[in-house]
Amino acid sequence: MKTFYVYLLSNSHRTLYLGVTSNLMQRLAKHRSLRWGGFTSRYKITKLVYFETTPNARAAIAREKQIKG
Repeated sequence: MKTFYVYLLSNSHRTLYLGVTSNLMQRLAKHRSLRWGGFTSRYKITKLVYFETTPNARAAIAREKQIKG
């Protein structure tokens, strides 16, 4: 069974990014490389400040929406 993660990243200015993934270590490496483009690269958001696990993708997406709400 695959585990999914809801994770929160930040930068030195406390800008936040919330995401969902099934491979947290790989996703962090992509964010930290700053080659992905987009919001996290533009604001250099690379510090993992929080994560939690969920049993499936639907639960992870629902939790992400709950946190954003």
